[in-house]
Amino acid sequence: MDEVTSAPRKKHPWLRRASRVLLALVVLIGGYVGYVAFRAAQPVTLPAPAGPYAVGRTILDLTDGTRTDPLAPRPGMPRELSVWLWYPASPGPGAQPAPYTPGAWAGLHLGSLPGLGETGFGNVHDHAFADVPAAPGRFPVAVLEPGMGFAAPQYTALAENLASHGYLVAGVTPTYSANLTVLNGRAVAATEAGNPPESGADDLHAAQAQTTGDRLVGIWAADASFTAARISALDRETGLFAGHVDAATTVYLGHSFGGAAALEACRSDAHCAGAADLDGTQYGTVVHSGLAKPMLLIGSEQSCVTGTCQPASPGDRSDRDTARALLTASTAPTWCYRINGAEHFDFSDYGLYYLAAPIRSQLALGPIDGTDALTITTAYLTAFLDHVSRGLPEPLLTGPPPYPQVEPQPR
Repeated sequence: MDEVTSAPRKKHPWLRRASRVLLALVVLIGGYVGYVAFRAAQPVTLPAPAGPYAVGRTILDLTDGTRTDPLAPRPGMPRELSVWLWYPASPGPGAQPAPYTPGAWAGLHLGSLPGLGETGFGNVHDHAFADVPAAPGRFPVAVLEPGMGFAAPQYTALAENLASHGYLVAGVTPTYSANLTVLNGRAVAATEAGNPPESGADDLHAAQAQTTGDRLVGIWAADASFTAARISALDRETGLFAGHVDAATTVYLGHSFGGAAALEACRSDAHCAGAADLDGTQYGTVVHSGLAKPMLLIGSEQSCVTGTCQPASPGDRSDRDTARALLTASTAPTWCYRINGAEHFDFSDYGLYYLAAPIRSQLALGPIDGTDALTITTAYLTAFLDHVSRGLPEPLLTGPPPYPQVEPQPR
């Protein structure tokens, strides 16, 4: 029987082309992953504070025994807060840099794998010294509240700059509303009561969101005023701040929902000299009662929180109408600005990190340079604080903006 042999098969041209394309994709993806890993490992130094003072930082765990926490997972728990305090300092020999996110605070990373696709927090260098003595003098208190889900450390660049200009900046992380806070070394996550899921856009859900926002802003405002009072007490209780706190003068400021809380806290605090809201829709009693203290509102490019915008959605119209109600009811001087090129996250440190393109595209970061956005924001905040707490004339608030990105908004 004759032996039969089969001829070798030829590869189809399309199969060869597909193999080459697949190999090219593997090389490209591998190269991009390597590039992302390299960039995420590179050090990032926050913008240097522009004021004359060196900056100290300490972290306080405070308990408000007068309040039962309605956001806690178990009933009957007192309200506990982590407060980061940046202050004018006199660092001596051997002063140690304050790590950007010490201990469990490193869990603030966006993903479950720290540093994957974004700058590793261990590679972020700030300018504060840990637990060093305060500089000579008495300094007004600026209570800073973050946006919903955020924590005080994510506003380090802004806080250090204000502290370098002679302010005790108390960054309050709202427990159970922040995605993560750390109390006595223990990581604490958000609860649904503290950080409720977003609702739909129909009228019923909008009304529910308004009710929830009004309730939460009252809790956050109480956090802020409690912190201001405790900082004043530290002037009497500890050597670190003895004689350095101007307890009669407090300014409240915040980003996003923290901006709304700042306005509400100022409304009810007799020691409040003014309040600043960075891109935050307003909530609470202050919207209709108005503020009798000076107010600063700064919005991102598409924001309606200054009362002036071209609404693109029912939510925008609601934000605009809310801001207009606040401005109409308020009786003290108010300054309103928009930063063109900025989006919502540009008021935090997020614009300063390296973020891989797929991550950055999902965040509210605009085309403005992150350092420029914070330079502009802190310039206006410093001018506002100097004016309302120290009575200094401030041409930045009255003259034409020296920054091309800034657009004054009519009151």
